[in-house]
Amino acid sequence: MVEKHAFGNFVPQNAKYLILGSFPGRQAVKGNIAIDASYDWFYATKRNQFWPILEAVYGLELSNKLRRQKLFAELGIAMADIIYQCERKKGNNLDTNLTNFIYNTKAIAEILESKQIDKIFFSSRYVEKKFKQIFKEIIIRYPAIEFITLPSPSPRYARMSKDEKIKKYKELLPKIN
Repeated sequence: MVEKHAFGNFVPQNAKYLILGSFPGRQAVKGNIAIDASYDWFYATKRNQFWPILEAVYGLELSNKLRRQKLFAELGIAMADIIYQCERKKGNNLDTNLTNFIYNTKAIAEILESKQIDKIFFSSRYVEKKFKQIFKEIIIRYPAIEFITLPSPSPRYARMSKDEKIKKYKELLPKIN
């Protein structure tokens, strides 16, 4: 079944940073309908460590979409995924399970054209690899943008403990003013 991205892109007025992920988990989209109401925005599946890591990094409760968006607006962080539409071979959230991609090239190009993005943060090595394969024109057009790969917030990425991921995110992500 073809799935379209459920969240669109988040681009605050003051965006200087862009976090790129792959595609929402199956809990967010089944076709175009949310099937888990608690999964209201990027990375909010129950097992994903992204928001718990950011809660530790910033010392804030980030339990819903509005709080997450408020923090990212304050920090100047935009969010998008590199895949706009795809299919799943099986019913799981592994990136390697995704197939038949339509990439989010137009929206990502528009973000970079309209904002002064200094850094792009990739949510995993998989996203970094796909971005460098598919978005070559963007890389050439914006040579001053720094690329940084964050440790994957997936609990399946077990090379680092959650505490080690928190420490690394603290080092890499922007600070609250």
